[in-house]
Amino acid sequence: MRIILINFFLFLVISACTQQAPNSSNEAHARPMQLSLDQSNQLANLPLNCVQKKYPFMIFNVLNSIEDVKEPQLLYPAFYGCFDWHSAVHGHWSLVKLLKEYPNIEKADLIETILRANISAENIQAEAQYFSEEKNKSFERTYGWAWLLKLAEELHTWDSPLARDLEQNLNPLTQIIVNRFIEYLPKLTYPIRVGTHSNTAFALSFAYDFAIASNNNQLLELITSSAVEYYYNDLNCPIEWEPSGNDFLSPCFEEIQIMRKILNKQDFDDWIEEFMPQLKNPDFNIEVALVSDRSDGHLVHLDGLNFSRAWVFYGLAKQYEEYAYLVPLANAHLQHSLPNIFSDTYEGGHWLGSFAIYALSHDKK
Repeated sequence: MRIILINFFLFLVISACTQQAPNSSNEAHARPMQLSLDQSNQLANLPLNCVQKKYPFMIFNVLNSIEDVKEPQLLYPAFYGCFDWHSAVHGHWSLVKLLKEYPNIEKADLIETILRANISAENIQAEAQYFSEEKNKSFERTYGWAWLLKLAEELHTWDSPLARDLEQNLNPLTQIIVNRFIEYLPKLTYPIRVGTHSNTAFALSFAYDFAIASNNNQLLELITSSAVEYYYNDLNCPIEWEPSGNDFLSPCFEEIQIMRKILNKQDFDDWIEEFMPQLKNPDFNIEVALVSDRSDGHLVHLDGLNFSRAWVFYGLAKQYEEYAYLVPLANAHLQHSLPNIFSDTYEGGHWLGSFAIYALSHDKK
């Protein structure tokens, strides 16, 4: 046994990279696409257009009586926009991330005003009360939980008076979500291996980042042991089966993402040799996912898949330089989907910006 241990500028770089195979030898040391001020100014409009937009909204509220029928803003006074709760959370993360990276972003004042208004102590207390109700114990498990911790991590690692205020306001809900993970993971006998919201590897990866940033050893140890139990003995991930028709996450690559974080280099090398040996080939390639109808809220998920693949490739290349050949492939995935999201209908526009921002900034981790 192995040891367990719109179409805006095309970002000024699209021409050369899209004319050649992404893994061609002259691109072996290509630079990752990174978030710029110009890009931030464009991307900020996506969450700004939705975090305070009440309708349309998809509600996932368990009703015990007619008294539970309420408008979204009454149920979730902080995260009532962007079509659903989790998209509202990562829309706020987007605004925090953009303002943190570029304090001189064009709409900085508006962004700060919205963040202070929405992530107020009063609003978060109401959100915490909602999560504390017995009928809501599984609400947004685990995708929304993961994004809430990503928002908390971004605030915690930002040296700013605004961040300190917002982090303090958010803390009651943050602690509930931490406790949710601690309660839930020991009960999850088998991981959920899908390309959508309930993917376990994705949630573990985001929660791991939060645990590291916040020095939460209990959560960190639980995530690590859970990932080892779920994934360490996995063999030959069927990447040729991907993607499914409405994936925005890759079951195979999200598993790689969490395992590269928790394993040391030797153990990861041994593991990837059994899990996806073809990824170690410098000629590895995978075609970008194609969206046939951008007005279909499920089909447009595939642009999110291109972004999430990109952040996995960047993260792997950042951690281990022998995977640098994945950078052009990540760039190709970003370049394919990035121009589309600025002219999207609301089906994609309310959430895809967050995935693009994370992909563009993820190589820094």
